[in-house]
Order: sequence, then structure tokens, then C-alpha cells
Amino acid sequence: MSAYKSLYDRSITDKESFWLEAAKDIHWDQFPTVTLDESNAPFYRWFPDGRTNACYNAVDLHVDNGRAEQTAIIYDSAVTDESRKISYRELQVRVSKIAGMLQQGGVVAGDRVIVYMPMIPEAAIAMLACARIGAVHSVVFGGFAANELAVRIDDCQPKAILAGSCGLEPGRVVEYKPLLDKAIELATHKPSHCYIWQRDQSKASMTQAHDVHWQEAESKASPAECVAVNANHPLYILYTSGTTGAPKGVVRDTGGSIVSLKWTMKSIYGVDPGDVYWAASDVGWVVGHSYIVYAPLFHGNTTVLYEGKPVGTPDPGAFWRVISEHKVRVLFTAPTAFRAIKKEDPKGEYLAKYDISHLDYLFLAGERCDPDTLEWAQQVLQVPVIDHWWQTETGSSICANYAGIEMLPIKVGSPTKPAPGYKLKALNNDGSECKPGDIGALVVESPLPPGTFPTLWNAPDRFVESYFKNFPGHYETGDAGYIDEDGYIFVMARTDDVINVAGHRLSTGAMEEVLAGHPDVAECAVMGAADTLKGQVPVGMLVLNSGCDRSEADICKEVIQKVRGEIGPVAAFKCAVVVTRLPKTRSGKILRATMRSIADGTEWKMPATIDDPVILDEITESLATIGYPQKTDE
Repeated sequence: MSAYKSLYDRSITDKESFWLEAAKDIHWDQFPTVTLDESNAPFYRWFPDGRTNACYNAVDLHVDNGRAEQTAIIYDSAVTDESRKISYRELQVRVSKIAGMLQQGGVVAGDRVIVYMPMIPEAAIAMLACARIGAVHSVVFGGFAANELAVRIDDCQPKAILAGSCGLEPGRVVEYKPLLDKAIELATHKPSHCYIWQRDQSKASMTQAHDVHWQEAESKASPAECVAVNANHPLYILYTSGTTGAPKGVVRDTGGSIVSLKWTMKSIYGVDPGDVYWAASDVGWVVGHSYIVYAPLFHGNTTVLYEGKPVGTPDPGAFWRVISEHKVRVLFTAPTAFRAIKKEDPKGEYLAKYDISHLDYLFLAGERCDPDTLEWAQQVLQVPVIDHWWQTETGSSICANYAGIEMLPIKVGSPTKPAPGYKLKALNNDGSECKPGDIGALVVESPLPPGTFPTLWNAPDRFVESYFKNFPGHYETGDAGYIDEDGYIFVMARTDDVINVAGHRLSTGAMEEVLAGHPDVAECAVMGAADTLKGQVPVGMLVLNSGCDRSEADICKEVIQKVRGEIGPVAAFKCAVVVTRLPKTRSGKILRATMRSIADGTEWKMPATIDDPVILDEITESLATIGYPQKTDE
């Protein structure tokens, strides 16, 4: 039996002993005597009588165990051309002082604190400072719109807010303080204090009664010690980016998160304490929580905190520079980052300027990775490229490959096999299991493993309704896909993006694979648009490689023929249009549902997380050129 299969089988058949063994690898103030409380399904509780502290496991433990002088955080800002290193000892000093600052402002264990920060070390330090005293942090992406921030203020009711004066984008400064002031004005709940970190690029005016100069308050604060909390005490609330309705506050507990995240660093990512690990994301997203801040620090790694873009800061060699300068062993980023690099530098010419020989693995997640992007990355990097699948709700991988256990054969288009603790199924609408290769709803048999979300903040009914109602006894991922005869998982689309063409259920992801395989296509998206005859038909949006000077009409004809040849006439793929960019969230996810609403002519709301709203005007104009929304006779 393979090492992976032996480990995985034990995690399913003897889950409690499996995770109790993993729990021995972290520091507990009180080791749990109960592994799993199943008395109130689906509200499962892991290690319910254990007591620990996330900040101690991330910082103080390494100082106490001889890693005090090791670099904990490398801050690399491509927009300010600044780079500096923070040791574990220095991190402990900063975190304990900021925790003391919060305590002196009245924050105690259980209070919520919103963190509204750019990608600077103080963002990660703020999160750790909250964890140190048992406060529950809720990070809101820096520069998020005032009304969306107000909604989050009212939902989690923070005692305090930690904010930066500004964020930096290529060529512009984004003022955070006016957005924060407006959000507090709109919100019913008012925080007691707003601590403002003043950046040199733009100093904020301190005009509100609750405004506090962060730097001054920190300098006067007494350091705070770690406060042990129950394993099920919330570590943080992270709001998912919905386009309609109230945002969902995903809760992460403390004990299960430490156990699962530390376990993944060696088992999935294959790194040892001291290795440099880089998750090229933002602390505003779940990847930033799990793999910029917590997991690498739990494991004693050096984590890279990068303020910049994959391209444009200053060029498509930005990632290679960071890897070369800081001797990064593992890079984890979103497929969209590599599509952007590939678009600007399809031959990988910028890579030749840098030594990336320290890089062992590239991990991709955040959105489905098309085979063309994965194969291009393999070709230019000459290291294993691992697609893995996980969600805000799960906090780490649902499926992955296992660099620290056993590297399984890679099947292009698949995030490989389930992570320990995840018993996955593909189900039909009636709850029956799909045959191998047939697309269905991807679900996980309850209970979910440690580190996943135990509930939604102040919304237990919504927790059940959204995730456990349609398939009782199972967590509904919201993704559609299939499981092949070898047990490999293929995530093809969000459930809503599986389209029904004249009675045939078709995957938009499969069509996107075909489009992405065209040599002139850098990036693409397929959505199902309403059709009076067939119910729905697929529409393709194409972004071309930089420097492509071929006729757009010819390329559209070629991709239509390509889909017809590789998927068949049943796909009814007859519409494709070239656009300059695809609309995305700031985490890089393509806004297919919004484009579908535009194509259908139905009412839609501007997504709160969109990176550039102007692009939707172009999408609207482009869809009009191919007849969408359809005109129907009255």
C-alpha cells in the first residue's frame, strides 16, 4: 500500500486517533482528552476541552525553542522598492506591544477587531496581536468599498479597528482613511478606537474622536502575554465575497486550525522549519490567513509578505526576482497570476535573468487551473506544478498532491486526490452517486476535518441551509466535477456554471480547457447565456497574448471549430468574442456570474470585490456585438 493511501485510509476509518496524533505536534496549555464532539451535527467540535494560543504557536514557541534569530517574515514591496527581514524575536516584541496597545484600549478575549490594512508587516502583526489576547480578528481587504466595510462592521461589531493610512497600487495611492470614516458613518455599530498606521506615502488626517495614532500608542504600550483560549474559541471571522445578499462570516476555530495548518506544511508543501515559503496572495483572503501568516509561522518557516503584482511591478519577471533574492523553496499562488505572466511573457524570457534554482515546487489554487497554464508553468520552471483545491470554508486543501508524504502521478486538469479527512463524492441531484467520469455535485461526507469552519458568524441557520441541506450528512462544496476510475478529482466549474444545453449538462470548465489550448489565447472564460431555443448556450470571452496581431475574427472562428472538434456539436459553441481583460475579484477569480447576468439582460449588482468596475462596460459592449442580451419578440 502506498504511503499516501495508508495515511488517507486511516484518516477516514480512524479519524480521531489520526488527528489526535497530529495534535501532539503543537503546543497546548491543556492537551485535549476529547478529540471530536459529534453531539450537535453538523456543528462538529474538534478538541473541545483543549486550551491553546495561536500566537504562542506561531511566535513565542520558536523564540523559546532556539529560533529567535531566524527570519520569520520577509517584507518585499515592489511598489516602494523596500525589503526587510523580521526575526522571530523582533516579531515577538512587536506583536506583544500591539497586543498590549489593544488591551489598554479595552479589548479582551472574545472581542472582535477589524484589520483593514495594505500588504505591510503590520497587517500580519495585527492579526497575531489579536490572537495573542484571544480577540477575534476580521480582516477586510484594504481599500474595500465603504458600504461593504460598513456591512462587516455591523455584522461582527468590532471593539476596535486597525487600519493603514493608505495602500499602494502601481502608479497610484489608495487613501484608506476616508473609506474607513465613511464606513463608520454608515454603520450602526461604532468602534471604540481606530488605530491608524501612518504610511510615509500618505498621512491620514486624525479628525474623529475614536482615531488613535498607532505608532504613538504602540510605543507607549506595555507588552501583553499570550492568553490561553479554548480550542473552539474563534480565531477569526473571514467574510466570503458574495455578489448579492449579506456576506457570510466564515468562522475559524483556534485548536483545529493550528493542528491542521501545521500538518499541511510538511505533508502537502514538503517544507521544513527554516525554509522560505511564499504564498503570493493578500492577507484579505483565506490564502493570506492560512499561508502567509499562520501555517508558515506555526511550522517555523520564513514567510514572504509581498506588496506588488505578478506583472507591472515593474515587469513579468517580478515573481522570479522575489524567488531569486529570497531563495524561495515553495511558491503558492493563483492560476490567474501565471496566466498574467504568460500573457506578457509567453516565451518566459524574463526568467533567464534570475536564478530560481532553490525553487522546488509551485502550488496553484484559488480558481480552477486550466491544463494549458499548468503545462506552460511546468515548461518554464522545470519543477513540479501542483494544482490543489480548497475553499475559504475549508481553510486548507480538500484535494492536493503530497510533497512531504508521496508525490502521486499528476493528471493535468486534476488537483489529484483527497486530503486526509475528506471523504469526497460526486452526487446527482437525487443524492445518488455518479458513475466514474460523470459530472455531479462534489460533496464531503461529514464531519469535516479539523481546521474547517465550524459555523458562520451569528448565522447557524444559514450555515445549515447553505452547506448541509441539499445533501444531508454531507458538506456541499458548491463545485461540480467528477471522480475518475483512479479516484482522481476533477473540479470543472461552480455548480451554477454547469450549463444545460438542450437537455445536455455540460461543463464550462471543459470548454475553457479547449479555448486555453489555442496558441493565441492567454486567458478565457465560458459562461452559459440564456437562449430561447436551447435554454442555455455557451459564450466564450477571450483575452489574447500580448503582441498577437492576428485577426480577432479568425481566432474566434478557430476556437469555435476547436470546441466543435474536441467536445462535439452537442456543446453548441458558436459565440466567442475578444476582450482586453476579464472582470475579476481582487483575489483573481473571474466574475462569470456577473457576465452571465449581463448576457441574459437580468438585473445584477456591482460585485464588491471587483478589481476594476470599468471593465464591465467593455464586457457589455462586446456581448452586444454578438447579440447579447437576445432580443425577443414582445
